[in-house]
Amino acid sequence: MASTPKHDSFRNLPFRKTTLTVPLFNRGDVELLKRETLHQGFFRLEALELRHRLFEGGWSETMRREVHSRFDAVGVMLYDPERDTMVLIEQFRAGAADDDLSPWKLEFVAGLVEEGEPVEEVARREAWEEAGCKVTELTKLHTYYPSPGACNEQVTLFCGLVDTQGLGGVHGLAEEHEDIRVHVMPFANAWELLELGRLDNAMCLIGLHWLNSQRASLRAAYQRPLTQSETNEE
Repeated sequence: MASTPKHDSFRNLPFRKTTLTVPLFNRGDVELLKRETLHQGFFRLEALELRHRLFEGGWSETMRREVHSRFDAVGVMLYDPERDTMVLIEQFRAGAADDDLSPWKLEFVAGLVEEGEPVEEVARREAWEEAGCKVTELTKLHTYYPSPGACNEQVTLFCGLVDTQGLGGVHGLAEEHEDIRVHVMPFANAWELLELGRLDNAMCLIGLHWLNSQRASLRAAYQRPLTQSETNEE
Protein backbone atom coordinates (compact mmCIF):
# COMPACT_ATOMS: atom_id res chain seq x y z
CA MET A 1 0.00 0.00 0.00
CA ALA A 2 1.37 3.41 -0.93
CA SER A 3 2.05 5.75 1.94
CA THR A 4 0.04 8.95 2.27
CA PRO A 5 2.15 11.91 1.11
CA LYS A 6 2.95 14.51 3.72
CA HIS A 7 1.73 18.09 3.32
CA ASP A 8 5.32 19.33 2.95
CA SER A 9 5.65 17.45 -0.34
CA PHE A 10 3.06 19.76 -1.96
CA ARG A 11 4.58 23.07 -0.92
CA ASN A 12 6.64 23.66 -4.07
CA LEU A 13 4.24 22.24 -6.62
CA PRO A 14 2.99 24.67 -9.31
CA PHE A 15 -0.50 26.11 -8.87
CA ARG A 16 -3.15 23.87 -10.34
CA LYS A 17 -6.20 25.47 -11.91
CA THR A 18 -9.39 24.14 -10.35
CA THR A 19 -13.07 24.64 -10.96
CA LEU A 20 -13.03 27.28 -8.21
CA THR A 21 -10.57 29.50 -10.10
CA VAL A 22 -13.46 30.89 -12.18
CA PRO A 23 -16.80 31.36 -10.39
CA LEU A 24 -19.72 29.24 -11.57
CA PHE A 25 -22.12 32.20 -11.34
CA ASN A 26 -21.71 35.93 -12.04
CA ARG A 27 -23.77 39.13 -11.83
CA GLY A 28 -25.92 37.92 -14.71
CA ASP A 29 -27.19 35.12 -12.48
CA VAL A 30 -28.86 37.58 -10.10
CA GLU A 31 -32.15 39.23 -11.05
CA LEU A 32 -32.60 42.51 -9.17
CA LEU A 33 -36.32 43.28 -9.06
CA LYS A 34 -36.34 46.32 -6.79
CA ARG A 35 -33.90 48.59 -4.97
CA GLU A 36 -35.20 50.81 -2.16
CA THR A 37 -33.29 53.34 -0.04
CA LEU A 38 -34.32 52.92 3.59
CA HIS A 39 -31.91 55.50 5.02
CA GLN A 40 -29.48 58.01 3.54
CA GLY A 41 -26.90 59.59 5.79
CA PHE A 42 -23.12 59.44 5.57
CA PHE A 43 -23.77 55.81 4.62
CA ARG A 44 -26.84 54.35 2.92
CA LEU A 45 -29.08 51.44 3.90
CA GLU A 46 -30.82 49.73 1.00
CA ALA A 47 -33.42 47.00 0.65
CA LEU A 48 -32.94 44.73 -2.36
CA GLU A 49 -35.68 42.52 -3.76
CA LEU A 50 -34.07 39.80 -5.87
CA ARG A 51 -33.75 36.21 -6.89
CA HIS A 52 -30.72 34.19 -8.03
CA ARG A 53 -29.78 30.93 -9.70
CA LEU A 54 -29.38 27.80 -7.55
CA PHE A 55 -26.55 25.28 -7.56
CA GLU A 56 -28.94 22.41 -8.34
CA GLY A 57 -30.67 24.30 -11.15
CA GLY A 58 -33.52 26.75 -11.44
CA TRP A 59 -34.06 29.97 -9.53
CA SER A 60 -34.57 30.87 -5.90
CA GLU A 61 -37.77 32.36 -4.58
CA THR A 62 -37.91 36.15 -4.57
CA MET A 63 -36.27 37.44 -1.39
CA ARG A 64 -35.59 40.73 0.37
CA ARG A 65 -32.11 41.57 1.65
CA GLU A 66 -30.97 44.70 3.46
CA VAL A 67 -27.51 45.95 2.47
CA HIS A 68 -25.32 48.58 4.12
CA SER A 69 -23.92 50.64 1.24
CA ARG A 70 -20.52 52.15 2.10
CA PHE A 71 -17.57 53.76 0.41
CA ASP A 72 -14.65 51.46 -0.35
CA ALA A 73 -11.72 51.77 2.03
CA VAL A 74 -7.94 51.51 2.12
CA GLY A 75 -5.81 50.25 5.00
CA VAL A 76 -2.04 50.63 5.38
CA MET A 77 0.18 48.52 7.62
CA LEU A 78 3.12 50.85 8.29
CA TYR A 79 6.39 48.99 8.81
CA ASP A 80 10.00 50.09 9.22
CA PRO A 81 12.17 47.16 8.02
CA GLU A 82 15.39 48.78 9.17
CA ARG A 83 14.27 49.06 12.80
CA ASP A 84 11.73 46.17 12.71
CA THR A 85 9.10 48.52 14.12
CA MET A 86 5.44 49.15 13.30
CA VAL A 87 2.98 52.01 13.56
CA LEU A 88 -0.40 51.40 15.19
CA ILE A 89 -3.00 54.08 15.75
CA GLU A 90 -5.53 54.29 18.58
CA GLN A 91 -8.87 56.05 18.29
CA PHE A 92 -12.49 55.95 19.41
CA ARG A 93 -14.74 53.80 17.21
CA ALA A 94 -18.51 54.33 17.25
CA GLY A 95 -19.14 50.77 16.10
CA ALA A 96 -17.43 49.55 19.29
CA ALA A 97 -19.26 51.96 21.61
CA ASP A 98 -20.74 49.01 23.53
CA ASP A 99 -17.44 47.10 23.76
CA ASP A 100 -16.98 46.08 27.39
CA LEU A 101 -13.19 46.31 27.15
CA SER A 102 -12.89 49.65 25.35
CA PRO A 103 -14.44 51.58 22.42
CA TRP A 104 -10.88 52.83 21.64
CA LYS A 105 -9.30 50.45 19.15
CA LEU A 106 -5.74 49.76 18.01
CA GLU A 107 -5.66 49.67 14.22
CA PHE A 108 -3.72 50.34 11.05
CA VAL A 109 -3.99 53.68 9.30
CA ALA A 110 -7.08 53.62 7.08
CA GLY A 111 -9.43 55.88 5.12
CA LEU A 112 -12.28 55.98 2.64
CA VAL A 113 -11.83 56.15 -1.13
CA GLU A 114 -13.33 59.17 -2.81
CA GLU A 115 -14.85 58.74 -6.27
CA GLY A 116 -12.14 58.36 -8.90
CA GLU A 117 -9.29 58.44 -6.38
CA PRO A 118 -6.48 55.88 -6.85
CA VAL A 119 -6.17 53.63 -3.80
CA GLU A 120 -2.40 54.26 -3.65
CA GLU A 121 -3.04 57.98 -3.18
CA VAL A 122 -5.52 57.23 -0.39
CA ALA A 123 -2.90 55.11 1.35
CA ARG A 124 -0.25 57.84 1.25
CA ARG A 125 -2.73 60.57 2.23
CA GLU A 126 -4.04 58.69 5.25
CA ALA A 127 -0.54 57.78 6.42
CA TRP A 128 0.30 61.47 6.54
CA GLU A 129 -3.01 62.68 8.04
CA GLU A 130 -3.34 59.98 10.71
CA ALA A 131 0.28 59.23 11.60
CA GLY A 132 2.37 62.08 10.23
CA CYS A 133 4.61 59.83 8.15
CA LYS A 134 5.56 59.50 4.49
CA VAL A 135 5.40 56.11 2.80
CA THR A 136 8.44 55.23 0.70
CA GLU A 137 7.11 52.02 -0.87
CA LEU A 138 3.68 50.42 -1.11
CA THR A 139 2.90 46.72 -1.60
CA LYS A 140 -0.69 45.66 -2.21
CA LEU A 141 -1.64 42.66 -0.09
CA HIS A 142 -5.33 41.98 -0.73
CA THR A 143 -8.66 43.45 -1.74
CA TYR A 144 -11.50 41.84 0.18
CA TYR A 145 -15.08 42.16 1.43
CA PRO A 146 -15.11 42.48 5.25
CA SER A 147 -18.77 41.39 5.50
CA PRO A 148 -20.37 40.58 2.11
CA GLY A 149 -23.50 39.15 3.69
CA ALA A 150 -24.65 42.62 4.69
CA CYS A 151 -22.27 45.26 3.27
CA ASN A 152 -20.93 46.15 -0.19
CA GLU A 153 -17.69 47.72 1.06
CA GLN A 154 -14.39 46.47 -0.35
CA VAL A 155 -11.12 47.07 1.50
CA THR A 156 -7.71 47.26 -0.17
CA LEU A 157 -4.88 46.55 2.25
CA PHE A 158 -1.28 47.68 1.69
CA CYS A 159 2.03 47.31 3.46
CA GLY A 160 3.71 50.71 3.50
CA LEU A 161 7.41 51.00 4.28
CA VAL A 162 8.27 53.99 6.45
CA ASP A 163 10.95 55.50 8.67
CA THR A 164 9.51 55.40 12.21
CA GLN A 165 12.20 57.56 13.80
CA GLY A 166 10.54 60.50 15.56
CA LEU A 167 6.97 59.34 14.92
CA GLY A 168 4.34 59.60 17.65
CA GLY A 169 1.94 62.08 19.18
CA VAL A 170 -1.69 62.82 18.41
CA HIS A 171 -2.91 63.38 14.85
CA GLY A 172 -6.07 63.61 12.75
CA LEU A 173 -8.27 66.20 11.10
CA ALA A 174 -10.20 68.45 13.48
CA GLU A 175 -13.02 68.94 10.94
CA GLU A 176 -13.57 65.17 10.93
CA HIS A 177 -13.45 64.99 14.76
CA GLU A 178 -10.39 62.76 14.61
CA ASP A 179 -8.34 62.27 17.78
CA ILE A 180 -5.71 59.70 16.83
CA ARG A 181 -2.83 58.61 19.02
CA VAL A 182 0.19 57.09 17.25
CA HIS A 183 2.10 54.17 18.76
CA VAL A 184 5.46 52.93 17.44
CA MET A 185 6.54 49.50 18.66
CA PRO A 186 8.69 46.49 17.72
CA PHE A 187 7.03 43.87 15.54
CA ALA A 188 7.28 41.38 18.44
CA ASN A 189 5.13 43.65 20.62
CA ALA A 190 2.50 44.04 17.90
CA TRP A 191 2.40 40.27 17.44
CA GLU A 192 1.91 39.82 21.18
CA LEU A 193 -1.02 42.27 21.09
CA LEU A 194 -2.50 40.20 18.26
CA GLU A 195 -2.22 36.99 20.28
CA LEU A 196 -3.77 38.71 23.31
CA GLY A 197 -6.80 39.72 21.24
CA ARG A 198 -6.13 43.47 21.47
CA LEU A 199 -5.85 43.76 17.69
CA ASP A 200 -9.39 42.62 16.95
CA ASN A 201 -10.02 43.81 13.41
CA ALA A 202 -9.60 42.16 10.02
CA MET A 203 -6.92 44.53 8.72
CA CYS A 204 -4.57 43.76 11.60
CA LEU A 205 -5.22 40.03 11.44
CA ILE A 206 -4.56 39.83 7.70
CA GLY A 207 -1.66 42.28 7.67
CA LEU A 208 0.30 40.90 10.60
CA HIS A 209 0.06 37.31 9.39
CA TRP A 210 1.35 38.44 5.99
CA LEU A 211 4.17 40.41 7.62
CA ASN A 212 5.09 37.47 9.83
CA SER A 213 5.81 35.44 6.68
CA GLN A 214 7.55 38.25 4.75
CA ARG A 215 9.39 40.10 7.50
CA ALA A 216 12.75 38.35 7.13
CA SER A 217 12.99 39.09 3.41
CA LEU A 218 11.91 42.71 3.91
CA ARG A 219 14.52 43.23 6.58
CA ALA A 220 17.24 41.64 4.46
CA ALA A 221 16.42 43.93 1.53
CA TYR A 222 16.38 47.12 3.58
CA GLN A 223 19.26 46.70 5.99
CA ARG A 224 20.98 50.03 6.62
CA PRO A 225 24.58 50.08 5.34
CA LEU A 226 27.25 50.50 8.01
CA THR A 227 28.80 53.93 8.46
CA GLN A 228 32.61 54.32 8.28
CA SER A 229 32.88 54.59 12.06
CA GLU A 230 30.82 51.41 12.54
CA THR A 231 33.03 49.59 10.01
CA ASN A 232 36.18 50.70 11.87
CA GLU A 233 34.75 49.44 15.16
CA GLU A 234 34.42 45.97 13.68
